[in-house]
Amino acid sequence: MRAAYIEKLGSADVIRYGEVPAPVPGPTDVRVNVLATAVNHVDTFVRSGLFPTQLAFPFVVGRDLVGTVAEVGPGVTGFRVGERVWCNSLGHEGRQGAAAEQAVVAADRLYHLPDGVDPCAAVAVLHPGATAYLALFTHGRLSVGETVVVAGAAGQVGSALVTMAARAGARVLATAGAHDASYCAESGAAEVFDYRAPDLAARIRAAAPSGVDLYLDTAGVNDLETSVELLARRGRIVLLAGAGTRPVLPVGPLYMNDRSVVGFVISHATSDELAEAAGYLNDLLGRGALHPRRIEVLPLSAAAGVHARLERGELRGRRAVLRTDVDG
Repeated sequence: MRAAYIEKLGSADVIRYGEVPAPVPGPTDVRVNVLATAVNHVDTFVRSGLFPTQLAFPFVVGRDLVGTVAEVGPGVTGFRVGERVWCNSLGHEGRQGAAAEQAVVAADRLYHLPDGVDPCAAVAVLHPGATAYLALFTHGRLSVGETVVVAGAAGQVGSALVTMAARAGARVLATAGAHDASYCAESGAAEVFDYRAPDLAARIRAAAPSGVDLYLDTAGVNDLETSVELLARRGRIVLLAGAGTRPVLPVGPLYMNDRSVVGFVISHATSDELAEAAGYLNDLLGRGALHPRRIEVLPLSAAAGVHARLERGELRGRRAVLRTDVDG
């Protein structure tokens, strides 16, 4: 089969496109004919070695896929050949990736795609959507009526956070560029603040005088000196970006008010957590309530170029989707 793969860690130009052996499913696996896969920042982290994980070379890159069932292992129930399915947890901890014509997926990491959902639109939101769900509900413990700050609310994960938090009955305060204010409001933000404003913290404090219950920084700024002070009693901060930051933590205001800071990556989510997130995403996808802002569809052979563009910051506001049925 054709695939985008690497034979060593390195920059985007180590990605090769060509023939590799087709994967063979085990008894509890499903072999999938891949139609589309998305390119995520975490894919570049794994490929470069920034995010160490178990790899077997040649290693097929990529996390997410939408496709159809090609073969079902003898120990698998609930899937039939020809059904449309998706996965968002390949390419990590020894699992080969999704950027190929075929992929093998453990049955407990595979989910049905709702009828009528566009595969490119779906694959573009699977990773950011599941990340947002886990950040809000699993790690952020969001409750109805709470006030949530989403920093970087116009991004892929940020916009999903805004949508989900608003639908869950939270009041969402978003920070983004001024040109993205209307988009954040359409996603469900009650108020949007320009992240460049010199008095940003004062504006948030005025909008939430009793404090913020949950603060999520998708921009990777991680200014804990400011965000901890904005929290209500027992307020929580969830960190999910900014691997190179080394913020100062104001310990007194943190522990004297029962506040907390937690970090998480979706790569460490359990299969049960992923399945819970998948059920929520499928509900939103089926309702047409979760969709990417913009999509750029490219052939699978363009994987190396897309990795390079993503690292250079050239895909802001867009999701790159690679299709196996598009010629290069």
